[in-house]
Amino acid sequence: MNWRLLPCGERAVLVELGDLAEVLALAAAVQMLSGQQDGPWSAVVDTVPATRTLLITVRHRDALDALEAALPSVLTAVAFAGPRGAERQRPGETMTIHVRYDGPDLDEVSALTGLTPREVVAAHTGRPWRVGFVGFAPGFAYLVGGDRRLEVPRRASPRTLVPPGSVGLASTYSAVYPRESPGGWQLIGRTDTVLWDSGQEPPALLSPGAWVQFVAVEG
Repeated sequence: MNWRLLPCGERAVLVELGDLAEVLALAAAVQMLSGQQDGPWSAVVDTVPATRTLLITVRHRDALDALEAALPSVLTAVAFAGPRGAERQRPGETMTIHVRYDGPDLDEVSALTGLTPREVVAAHTGRPWRVGFVGFAPGFAYLVGGDRRLEVPRRASPRTLVPPGSVGLASTYSAVYPRESPGGWQLIGRTDTVLWDSGQEPPALLSPGAWVQFVAVEG
């Protein structure tokens, strides 16, 4: 595992890693360590994963130097355990999302993958997905770890309006649109599950590290 520690303001450090699997493994390790009562890890207030980086924010500037000094040993331990090591220690919450697989791009995905529509649904529901990171819009979770046969390009012409609850595919990711917005993902279904509710705490249903199991329903 190769990494770089990059300064990010007065209360954060950005850890640059090789891929998303390493990011999720480090994020899980940091989350476990942040439960300590004292030391630099007790000052951690937030972790924000992205495709190849993890942003770690602390409560006060004094804790940042100690955190940066402690990070190399944690990174070495994560590298020794392998990208899946920390995931096994903290598997994360599993959310079940029921989907009606009647999306307008289901036939297109079928043609792109060489699978029948029924096989596309079976592949999408056949294994749990993991929330890699959140972006694009509040509550929009990029899900990873699905069946690689479902890898498809974004639409050549994005839609100007995608209904909330639309379930889509793009590249190796899957996602559920939390609110009405433009979008270019291939839409294969829809769900009534609410992904973002500003009246709840936290407002986002899915957070990095959580697992999602899609289940097909009729109607």
